[in-house]
Amino acid sequence: MKAAVLFEAKQPLSIEEVTVSKPGPREVLIRTAAVGVCRSDLHFVDGAYPHAMPTIPGHEAAGVVEAVGSDVTTVKPGDTVVTCLSVFCGHCEFCVTGRMVLCVNPSTRRGKGEPPRLMLGDTAVAQMLNLSAYAEQMLVHEHACVAIDPDMPTDRAALIGCAVTTGAGAVFNCCDLEPGETVAVVGCGGIGLAAVNAAKIAGAGKIIAIDPVPEKRALAEKLGATHSIDAMSETAADEVVEITRGGVHHAIEAVGRPQSAATAVKVLRRGGTATILGMMPLAEKVGLSALDLLANKRLQGGLMGGNRFPVDIPRLVDFYLRGLLDLDSIIAERIGLDRINHAFDELRKGDATRSVVVFE
Repeated sequence: MKAAVLFEAKQPLSIEEVTVSKPGPREVLIRTAAVGVCRSDLHFVDGAYPHAMPTIPGHEAAGVVEAVGSDVTTVKPGDTVVTCLSVFCGHCEFCVTGRMVLCVNPSTRRGKGEPPRLMLGDTAVAQMLNLSAYAEQMLVHEHACVAIDPDMPTDRAALIGCAVTTGAGAVFNCCDLEPGETVAVVGCGGIGLAAVNAAKIAGAGKIIAIDPVPEKRALAEKLGATHSIDAMSETAADEVVEITRGGVHHAIEAVGRPQSAATAVKVLRRGGTATILGMMPLAEKVGLSALDLLANKRLQGGLMGGNRFPVDIPRLVDFYLRGLLDLDSIIAERIGLDRINHAFDELRKGDATRSVVVFE
């Protein structure tokens, strides 16, 4: 199969012929239909986060099941599926207490002594985030994918695998948002736009989008933001406080920069909660001041939107098919796999929303 292989950080990906193994017990072989180009992949490509090499990035995907190994019970050949990087074992402490997104049980991967799932000639290819989706096929654990309504277009379904699950999940699962409460979303890329859309679905009152790009702010307003503010303005946080008469109940950071996290904390009202979704440089820290603590402000992570993806993803698909969730507007371009480096260049510029690699 053709795949985009990363041999070295800070170098372009190379299209190579990679061999994929046959599915073993509890494994699913998927013909990839579409995969989004996510900033999380860029962190590994640019070396901000370490990873074994060579590897195939890509983790926001949809496709069709081609074959399954023994003991697979959740999907069957012919099913349209969305993959999710938060693969779970189903029996560890995190899983049985409803926090599947935190599962790191190694039983979902092939162990030492077993043949690798991916090979480039005689060299094993490290599977990135349990998926490696910039490839014509994916071989994954059955708990890394979920069957969806076959009427769902796969290029839009792919976005649900990461951006939408994370952004919408932050609203539905992490924030415990009540109808009428106010929300600020810092950063209007794919994740931030999904958070804006989900806040509208959840019945939020004022929804304030903060981003430096005018086109992204306009798109956020199309998806449900009641106000938008230029993130480059020195008075951005003060404007949010003024609009909401004291600050927001919930601030969602969807960029991955310390300044954005600081803004998320600054725009909170007393008792408000900031949820950090972006992948920041590993050496960075985010905190609350003594005055913030006295005001009962809270700061939390929101890994993958705290998802329970076998339940959440089909619901998000239903939201789209019913016209509640707008995924069409998030896609900036559809490209072939051979233009993957172009898509990363566009992501580095920060102006576009989502590029989607589509396999014919």
